[in-house]
Amino acid sequence: MNNEVKEENTFTVIGDDGKEVKCEVLFTYEDEKTKKNYIAYTDNTLDDDGNTKVFASIFNPEEENPVLLPIETDEEWKLIEGILTSLTSENEEAE
Repeated sequence: MNNEVKEENTFTVIGDDGKEVKCEVLFTYEDEKTKKNYIAYTDNTLDDDGNTKVFASIFNPEEENPVLLPIETDEEWKLIEGILTSLTSENEEAE
């Protein structure tokens, strides 16, 4: 997939089918342990349970058009899930 940054917190992903999908960045995170940069984002679609779909990838923020790479380890997924849980809790408390 190719992607093109449109605004600071949105970008467009072009799928294998050629369709463009606008995505919103939820957060980026640089982990000191893994030395990798992570991005969590959504295309604002819902899953079968009515929850907003959230995706996460590894990326290099130094690239002009960063390529989204898959997260491959359970440890990395747990890290991202922990951040998402924390952010979700903060948002619920603010409401």
